[in-house]
Amino acid sequence: MALAEYRRKRRFGVTPEPAGGKQRRSARRLVYVVQKHRASRLHYDFRLEWNGVLLSWAVPKGPSLDPAVKRLAMAVEDHPLEYATFEGVIPEGEYGGGTVMVWDRGTWTPDVPDVDAALRKGELKFTLHGRKLTGSWVLVRTRSAAPGGRAGWLLIKHRDAAVSTDDVTATEPRSVVSRRLLAEIAWHEGGNVEKAASGDPPGEIQKLIAEPRLVRQRRRGTRAVWHSSRPAQ
Repeated sequence: MALAEYRRKRRFGVTPEPAGGKQRRSARRLVYVVQKHRASRLHYDFRLEWNGVLLSWAVPKGPSLDPAVKRLAMAVEDHPLEYATFEGVIPEGEYGGGTVMVWDRGTWTPDVPDVDAALRKGELKFTLHGRKLTGSWVLVRTRSAAPGGRAGWLLIKHRDAAVSTDDVTATEPRSVVSRRLLAEIAWHEGGNVEKAASGDPPGEIQKLIAEPRLVRQRRRGTRAVWHSSRPAQ
């Protein structure tokens, strides 16, 4: 089953992540989403709907709008389509424990007639119709997966009107669905605020410190966690 590995790694009585329904055929408009994820390390999960699941890659440094910048993208297990709307906190100690943000979302269009063949070949060209990422892109496999490992790919922006040398991860740090930073999501959902804040631009965190009223009220019944990294006095 396409989601067997995804489900094996998670305890759905503990994590708020969706278990996913039955695999279904992809709709005419294919979902695309990027989730910013502060787990053991910060990374961006790049996901494309295909054959009823979200094909997924972990991009450590996040997407770049500069064609000269090739971002490493490590293939990970397929995720259920329902995951495209997940934003919140995975409890510490669980697989991927940390704060998740819907950083970008929209739809995508394959630029090739046979997506499965392109994936097997190791070169998938496509067009994104997102809020932050648009235009022509390509995923290029750099090496096949070793036994028990994951295939390495590169995520590259093609030259078109959407090209920029600006760092979109720094200029557009907020969720496209809630307009929150990672620190705010952790605060509202009872996560580790300090850990989440380390994935936000320092300037944005300083704004929150200077204007605490900007942080909306926490969800009732949740308790934010602030673990100081400073040694005890």
